[in-house]
Amino acid sequence: MSATSKLDVSGAERAAILLMSLGEVEAAEVLKHMGAKDVQKVGQAMATMTNVSRELATDVIERFVTELDTQTSLGVGADDYVRRVLVGALGEDKASGLIDRILLGRNSKGLEALKWMETRAVADLVRNEHPQIVAIVLAYLDPDQAAEVVLLLPERMRTDVLMRIAKLDGIQPAALKELDEIMERQFSGTNNLKASSVGGVKVAAGILNLMDSAIESAIVGKITEADGELGQRIQDLMFVFDDLAEVDDRGIQTLLREVATDQLGLALKGADPRVRDKFLKNMSKRASEMMVEDMEAKGPVRLADVEGAQKEILIVARRLGDAGEIQLGGKGDDFV
Repeated sequence: MSATSKLDVSGAERAAILLMSLGEVEAAEVLKHMGAKDVQKVGQAMATMTNVSRELATDVIERFVTELDTQTSLGVGADDYVRRVLVGALGEDKASGLIDRILLGRNSKGLEALKWMETRAVADLVRNEHPQIVAIVLAYLDPDQAAEVVLLLPERMRTDVLMRIAKLDGIQPAALKELDEIMERQFSGTNNLKASSVGGVKVAAGILNLMDSAIESAIVGKITEADGELGQRIQDLMFVFDDLAEVDDRGIQTLLREVATDQLGLALKGADPRVRDKFLKNMSKRASEMMVEDMEAKGPVRLADVEGAQKEILIVARRLGDAGEIQLGGKGDDFV
């Protein structure tokens, strides 16, 4: 099943989406309290469900919160319950943003309300605005939503908007308030803005990381043509040396065949232990021991030399990634 329309989703499918969002342990605990027929219905829905959009998943959770508000026999506040469930399922860091969007976003207005709109509706709303306005709006959205909006913008706008996002260095509260009021007039009501620090190279890189590789490469290429230094800064943030820890073992072995041993030893001197262990475990025992001995024998090295070696290895990794020989970890998933 391709669950893309809120109107086409059955009760069993909504239950499946909710349980899948909680994780295996929590879902199993819930299923223990359900009858066999209900478990079968929900299980079948979970097994056949694909392509659940972020908007649909959020809608299901939001409806759950609304329905829970009416259940007084639970002896617990709905907001407190949802907060504890999500933190238990996702952890404090991952749950915090979702909690804000579910519990605080129900009455959102202005810019904050855009986070609750369908992606296409946001794109339609901003596509005729000045690119600087579009950049600020996208910088204010979550990266995954912003990436989806960029794909719906005219191709001629994409590079311009991403460059403007990368060059944003915050925005004055008064200007942000004015923009919020403009957006608010599209809906109605008022909203308290959380921050005026939006945009920047990291935000642009985060948005690009969540886009299709071909489109991302095209946009980065055009940004680099227009501003080589900015393009390089964005690329550096899109994938850093420590992120090689997320590359699978086969990819690391492919990379090892392309990198000089002395260059790798220098790069690993200043690397995160996870990255160092990733490379060492993909070498033979003898090669691994020699690498460690060489690294210890080198003694202290200049940070600039370590960073230079890491950058050279990243160039090789990106080349192999572009050629499809390795999969750079996190692209399109949880990479930030």
